[in-house]
Amino acid sequence: MRPEAQIGDSPPLDRTAGLPESKVTGPAGESVGRAAALMAHLRGPEGCPWDREQTFDSIKRNTLEETYEVFDAIERRAWPDLRDELGDMLLQVLFYAQMASEAGYFTLADVADGLSAKLIRRHPHIFGDATAKDAAAVQKTWNAVKQQERLEKQAGTDAAAPGLLADVSRAMPAMTEAHKLGSRAAQAGFDWPSAEGLIDKLEEEIRELKAELTPDLTVRRAAALEDELGDLLFTSVNLARHLRLDPETALRGANAKFRRRFNAMEKTAGGRDELAKKDPAELEEMWAQAKKTTLQMDDSNA
Repeated sequence: MRPEAQIGDSPPLDRTAGLPESKVTGPAGESVGRAAALMAHLRGPEGCPWDREQTFDSIKRNTLEETYEVFDAIERRAWPDLRDELGDMLLQVLFYAQMASEAGYFTLADVADGLSAKLIRRHPHIFGDATAKDAAAVQKTWNAVKQQERLEKQAGTDAAAPGLLADVSRAMPAMTEAHKLGSRAAQAGFDWPSAEGLIDKLEEEIRELKAELTPDLTVRRAAALEDELGDLLFTSVNLARHLRLDPETALRGANAKFRRRFNAMEKTAGGRDELAKKDPAELEEMWAQAKKTTLQMDDSNA
């Protein structure tokens, strides 16, 4: 069945009528409704002056911060913390939706209904007649439905059809953007054939970066270095994609590992002030010992 046919065969939203009621609304729906009512009150005449003063722009910086706090709680396996952080993330949704409702843009119900409709459209193997034998087939169908949605949005306008990269946001973190750009380009067949090819590309990018390293770091040279370093990082992200690894998770793991080893060095030295007195050779020796110690600890906790 062609993707277009799969989309057309997807049933309307009322297919959820066959699900148990508790999975459609239930206590969770009541709790979210209460939280939404509280937000509306806080933004109202008898609510909180601070909440009333907030705008989309004033709180948008909090959204990314809350996302990373969710990441952190998951990586620490701190489930009570994750519950709280998900609540903070939900607060962002409620805040945006309440402000949008006040401005007449849309409501929280519109957000939820739009999500439900999207989930059903993009799961025709569950709510329609399509089939998907594995996760890869599901992802392929998801992407096909998403592309069809973009084309339908474009229909009836004079604008040219959007490019494959059009909806990859420039506002997202650069590592995430690089991953999505590589994935989108791969849909058109523009990709490295294997991870080995990307490793060769990494070595090429390192050579090009080294070629720009000179003692006289002029503004022009700094720009060239930045350009070459960007190419190196972009290639690294795409290597992670080929290895089916999340580069953000990999880097955060490396950061955590560095923290453990550096903290072990400080402890061995007797504190940050004593550590600062060590010469490079002593620091290198302490790092090697810290690496050995933390590896042993990691093995014992595995």
